[in-house]
Amino acid sequence: MVKLVLFHKADSIYEDEPDVVYEFPRRYLKAVEEAVGDWVVYFEPVKSGPRGYFAVAKIEQVIAKPGVDGRFLALIESRSFLPFDREVPRLLNGRPLETSMTQPDGSPKRGDAAQLAVRRLPEADFAHIINLGLPQDLERIEATRYDPQLAELGEGAEPFERPVLERLTRRPYRDVAFRRKVRAAYGYRCAMSGLMLRNGGGRPEVQAAHIRPVESQGSDSVRNGLALSGTLHWMFDRGLISVADDCETILVSHNKVPGDVVGRLLAPDGKLVRPEDPRNAPHAENLRWHRENVFGRSLHEGAMPWSD
Repeated sequence: MVKLVLFHKADSIYEDEPDVVYEFPRRYLKAVEEAVGDWVVYFEPVKSGPRGYFAVAKIEQVIAKPGVDGRFLALIESRSFLPFDREVPRLLNGRPLETSMTQPDGSPKRGDAAQLAVRRLPEADFAHIINLGLPQDLERIEATRYDPQLAELGEGAEPFERPVLERLTRRPYRDVAFRRKVRAAYGYRCAMSGLMLRNGGGRPEVQAAHIRPVESQGSDSVRNGLALSGTLHWMFDRGLISVADDCETILVSHNKVPGDVVGRLLAPDGKLVRPEDPRNAPHAENLRWHRENVFGRSLHEGAMPWSD
């Protein structure tokens, strides 16, 4: 097995969905086949945007693209994709983060080598990029973010060093990374009420909801997330509300949710608040899954939160 860097552009002509599938031509087939069962890092080319290295995932399988000669699909292992908490630039102090892209004098290589859409990535380079994009102490950073006393107590303490692969597969760490990215994508505003509430310490009240749950093969992509208030998160998870196939109209199970509750909780226009960056907008397929598998289902969890 071998780790790779995969180029990805948001406006790519290929059928790329970083958390689901990566399309590539035959020239890269051998390298991608060698990477089956191993991790890859996604990279946005300089001419396409400023993100640099922006996510990690694991390749599960490679297949020929149906009906298209010479093109192949790398299928991404469900629940492996994770966006970086901090996007990592191509160069650090003027030096590439990839050994294969570095000249003997430390300057970046140019020409064809730098344009390869698939590149092998040594273990040390992979670990370095992951450590920059997904810090070892991310859980501590989040836990002390809005609590000065906890932050002071943690000053000078060395972070507990978890191996890179343990970090990438450990659910509590992934939950923190997902929550930080989703809430930031929506500007800490609830996507259904439009409200941005903070408690006395400045902590955002908005939560991060998976549209398709992890236990149902949902990913930790921001496009599988919605920033929701606690009550709306509860309602969304139990199928009382969803989003229509236009990806913006909020659907309500009116036989279970009183009209006055709808008026108090949802934005007046009944539309979803969209992330500032359109690349973070909910994916239509994830919303479809929620409508077909969760919305309107029978409830067995007891009284509604608005009941007497």
